[in-house]
Amino acid sequence: MICRPQHAVYGGAFDPPTFGHINLILRASRLFDVLSVGVGHNFNKVSMFTAQERMHLLRESLQDCDNVRICSYDGLLVDFCRSQGAQVIIRGLRAIGDFEYEFQMGLANKDLAPEIETLFLIAAVDKLFLSSSVVKEIARCGRDIRQYVPACVADAVEAKIAKR
Repeated sequence: MICRPQHAVYGGAFDPPTFGHINLILRASRLFDVLSVGVGHNFNKVSMFTAQERMHLLRESLQDCDNVRICSYDGLLVDFCRSQGAQVIIRGLRAIGDFEYEFQMGLANKDLAPEIETLFLIAAVDKLFLSSSVVKEIARCGRDIRQYVPACVADAVEAKIAKR
């Protein structure tokens, strides 16, 4: 008998959340009974938004997803996965550069937590170029980002930039 994993984790910085993130979350949420979205802290980057703000933006953007939980975490994604009782890590792939990095992380995660599988989802074709960094750069140059992020996120990005 083959049992389908019931719980997955999708972790990231989500600074800010984009339609690329939302697309992956929606697709993964259809594959699992529960999807925990982990808002992590990237120690190598200075964030535009606090973890609490990013969680709020994700919750606003995903109001209709009953099986999606938004949480924050520090440390390793596999440890967060275990704390949530999840059996699968979801990762998104946009380009070959993503694959190399994600492949290394997947191998490390498998070594640290052999019981947890990594599932790679390919980004939607119209989202291949989309990243939080690209969105922030476009916004800093005074251009509209509403085609790349939910309205609540665009408003929050614009407000942050206006304060600087």
